[in-house]
Amino acid sequence: MNARAVFRCIAGCPGEHPLGQVLYRCPTCAGLLEVSHDLEALATRSPEAWKQLFAERWRGVDGPSSSGVWAKREWVLPELRDENLVTLGEGATHLMPIPRLASALGLGDVRIKQCGTSHSGSFKDLGMTVLVSMVQQMIRDGVPIRAVACASTGDTSAALSAYAAWAGIRAVVILPRGKISTAQLVQPLANGALVLAIDSDFDGCMRLVAELADREGVYLANSMNSLRIEGQKTVALEIAQQWGWRAPDWVIIPGGNLGNVSALGAGFEMMLALGLIDRRPRICVAQAEHANPLYRSFQQGYAELAPVKARTTAASAIQIGNPVSFAKAVRALKACDGVVASVTEAELADASARADLAGAFTCPHTGVALGALAQLAAAGEIRRDHSVCVVSTASGLKFADFKVGYHEARLAEVPSPLHRNQPIELPERYDAVRDAVLRGIA
Repeated sequence: MNARAVFRCIAGCPGEHPLGQVLYRCPTCAGLLEVSHDLEALATRSPEAWKQLFAERWRGVDGPSSSGVWAKREWVLPELRDENLVTLGEGATHLMPIPRLASALGLGDVRIKQCGTSHSGSFKDLGMTVLVSMVQQMIRDGVPIRAVACASTGDTSAALSAYAAWAGIRAVVILPRGKISTAQLVQPLANGALVLAIDSDFDGCMRLVAELADREGVYLANSMNSLRIEGQKTVALEIAQQWGWRAPDWVIIPGGNLGNVSALGAGFEMMLALGLIDRRPRICVAQAEHANPLYRSFQQGYAELAPVKARTTAASAIQIGNPVSFAKAVRALKACDGVVASVTEAELADASARADLAGAFTCPHTGVALGALAQLAAAGEIRRDHSVCVVSTASGLKFADFKVGYHEARLAEVPSPLHRNQPIELPERYDAVRDAVLRGIA
């Protein structure tokens, strides 16, 4: 199969650009780029043949098929040479039914796509395996790249540093000082990245790393780089595959820089075009109330982006006021009759805790998506007969302080946590233990 992929401008400017070129924006209009695939070449294999091939590769043991991303490599980066593959076994994550939570919300088939069980603990691995693999190929082809750099609120830096370390490529991380969890900060440090903690927010860090990429020969690894989207779109492919090649009625995903919803939309569009599914799901982007520029635009009929000064939120990875992928996200939402929700700190914290009571252990960003799920269920927008996928973007283990703060009632703006649970301190006496147990299980 002679499939190929190139960069094209999302605004429709003429021309195509090779993926091995250092390019982040359209050279004509400075708009965003996207990876465009040769669908005619891919269509020479039938939908059923694609499904069979992807089934054979699912969770393979060795080589590209050990990765959920590279098991679908023809749809991702068809011209990558095998010797340049940088994979840490990312993807192919569990689609977890949560019937107790669904029942509590008056819903039926609700599942959580557990992207946080990937190598570095977040869905960012899916995009970073593609980007770092392409960088490895570019370096070996003689492109002068001194390092790979990102601005980050935590998870991007963890993924970049892990994949760059495996490949032996220098990584530079610029993050807002004091605004990410300790568990997130230690990941790039442990992987040997050069970590710069800046007295700014994510948007300020993003401006700095973009300038570095323009002036100093470092390669930009944020989601402005469309190679990231190619890996992240495999979440959509996996959701459909795990649902028997059906799109659920709804997919809910937390949104910050908005590369994630762009990726979901791209994945579902590609499957629809190649006949693997017969309809799009509706997508809901869930934003924290403290950082909700897309929600504000949506409320005004997708008005032009008006950046906001993001305020502190427990969902720190989506504390972004000027999202780079705004235009792509709006396009994806319009295509699928999507919606945008805004979730308060109390709603996200209580929603996360309620999911934990049903067997999950969710990060605060997934709490934002679960808060949106509760809103849509209460409004009757999502009904009992709808199938729903909530995308969990990171491991709850990265946010132990958030969990402890909730159950100790120490979270800002969550003075009365609805699902607080505390240990019962007792003397070493059987009668005291017995009485506590009997009261607790009554």
